[in-house]
Amino acid sequence: MQKDPSRDGPRVPVLTVKNVSYWYGSKQALDDVSFDVYPGRVTALLGPNGAGKTTLFSLITRLFDAPTGRIEICGRSPAEWGSKALAPLGVVFQQPTLDLDLTVKQNLRYFAALRGIKRKEADERMLRALEALDMAERINERVRSLNGGHRRRVEIARGILHSPKLILLDEPTIGLDVPTRTAIVRHIHELARTGNIGVLWATHLFDEVEPDDDLLVLTRGRIVARGAAKDVVAETGAKDLGGAFRLLIGGDTEEDIAA
Repeated sequence: MQKDPSRDGPRVPVLTVKNVSYWYGSKQALDDVSFDVYPGRVTALLGPNGAGKTTLFSLITRLFDAPTGRIEICGRSPAEWGSKALAPLGVVFQQPTLDLDLTVKQNLRYFAALRGIKRKEADERMLRALEALDMAERINERVRSLNGGHRRRVEIARGILHSPKLILLDEPTIGLDVPTRTAIVRHIHELARTGNIGVLWATHLFDEVEPDDDLLVLTRGRIVARGAAKDVVAETGAKDLGGAFRLLIGGDTEEDIAA
């Protein structure tokens, strides 16, 4: 079992993926994938195009059902518990899913209502989330008027509104400028630490992975490296994460890992 280096003993994972495989017809997308995500930790998922990252996220969120293996969120299998198992999960998808014609507040209130959160509590939660993301002053603006970075921050606020124990982020900073990306990366890491939340972050940008983050390298549907990012780099003998990644998957450029 993996251990949280900040603690003396093993911890209970908020996400367990065990021996999961998946096929699209005769093509195998995932091959016996196993890993854990722990509270208070960011787990970065790196992999080239077609490695199986999107398939993996679809299985965890139960858009697809895994024909083999087992997935558990806080000890519960979504295949067995349905929506109850998904309740501790927050998700930020790669594709925007906000209603552009509603205000920030209306979008977040709608989501809170779906989660059964009463309006007074929902308003308090959304204000805290938006303040943490430097978005409180835009609460009454229509989403359509926001730039890409601000919209992404609203989606992150929505993803944490119900106090999840696990957050999945699928390329959450795609298309954003460097300062905005840096701010979001910093906030997610701080959120994981202070909120004791487990984070699974799929990214194709090496600078979004901190040296102490847990790292999974996925290629051709299999995990080929795991461990603290700095340890994976050291084990390959590379100078940096980009170099280590290229050695592990046999790629030549950073573009090879675009998901």
